[in-house]
Amino acid sequence: MWYLNSAKGFKMLKLIDRYIIKKFLSTFFFMLGLIMLFSVVFDISEKLSEFISNKAPLQEIFFKYYVTFILHYGNTFSSMIIFLSVIWFTGKMAQNTEIIPIWFSGRPVARFLRPYFIGATIITILSLLLNHLIMPRTNKIRLAFEERYYRDVLTVNNYQAEYPGNELVYFSNYAAQEQRINDLTIQKWSKDNQPIYFLRARFAKNKPGTDQWELTDYYEKDYTFPKAMLKHGQHKDTTLKYRIEEMAQRDNAAQALTFTELTTAIQREKLKGSKLVPDFEIELHQRTAFPFATYILTIIGVSVASQKKRGGQGLNIAIGLIFIFVYIFAMKMLTVAAVKVGFPTFWSVWLPNAIFALIAFVFYRSAQK
Repeated sequence: MWYLNSAKGFKMLKLIDRYIIKKFLSTFFFMLGLIMLFSVVFDISEKLSEFISNKAPLQEIFFKYYVTFILHYGNTFSSMIIFLSVIWFTGKMAQNTEIIPIWFSGRPVARFLRPYFIGATIITILSLLLNHLIMPRTNKIRLAFEERYYRDVLTVNNYQAEYPGNELVYFSNYAAQEQRINDLTIQKWSKDNQPIYFLRARFAKNKPGTDQWELTDYYEKDYTFPKAMLKHGQHKDTTLKYRIEEMAQRDNAAQALTFTELTTAIQREKLKGSKLVPDFEIELHQRTAFPFATYILTIIGVSVASQKKRGGQGLNIAIGLIFIFVYIFAMKMLTVAAVKVGFPTFWSVWLPNAIFALIAFVFYRSAQK
């Protein structure tokens, strides 16, 4: 008799697992679709005039831009959408007294969390694959579309960077529309800070994707002994070890870089002393930190919504929105601190997860009682 009751209980728990996982995933994808639908509608209303004025093809708008738009923002905020999904369907189960028999079955709370963790793991793995393998390529399509049909022309003023080998590069301004640098200056020094090379050009153009440059109205001086040289000319084709796409790029350029490209870019920008290093490092850490936030927010969501409340679903949703607001605020505050005041980028991304992991532990212990 004991054996039959145990087998029946085991089978029932398996059914509960499947039921919760199905609820978890179906609610998540329903909310994801609903939120992305509203996001697309609002985005179209904001950008429609620019699309029309720039004559963006309808096919590219929907099948290039908005497909990649949904992938990017849906994946970026997936952990928050999971949090709302967990609160919604768990709270509904609590209001319908579906959870009470589970609490009184004698099983630990950790056993109740198992199907939630299975669902969270499925979405976390999917998000990691998207972040590291797929999203950089789709973001490249999205950003290229925005560059062509929506954003203002990319301009860079007073660029200055130090490259390896004591090489300083400066130019006064660059406009992507003209594809031309104004007042390019290159200076090189020896290890003992003695000048060895100087180049100044009124205009400079880089052939996209290559190291080939075209200089106009240039002045060149080589201090190297014994073949010191001074030269002035109207036109020169030469090779330089940098490209315009590295020197002139938007703040969100890191979104279009694969893992290998991003790590290479970080090392390169560090050598140049570039201000883009924190942005690149934050992007690299967020690709892993955001998916793992799914587990933390799932625990909090279950702990909050599994108890039947007098306020019903409205109270659960309100609590969930407060948590999401605090999480986003903490994340934004720390990333701004990393960019502006030099706070370590690793901690700016992972510290909100660490703080909310402690909160999740407190809520989990409370749920056990």
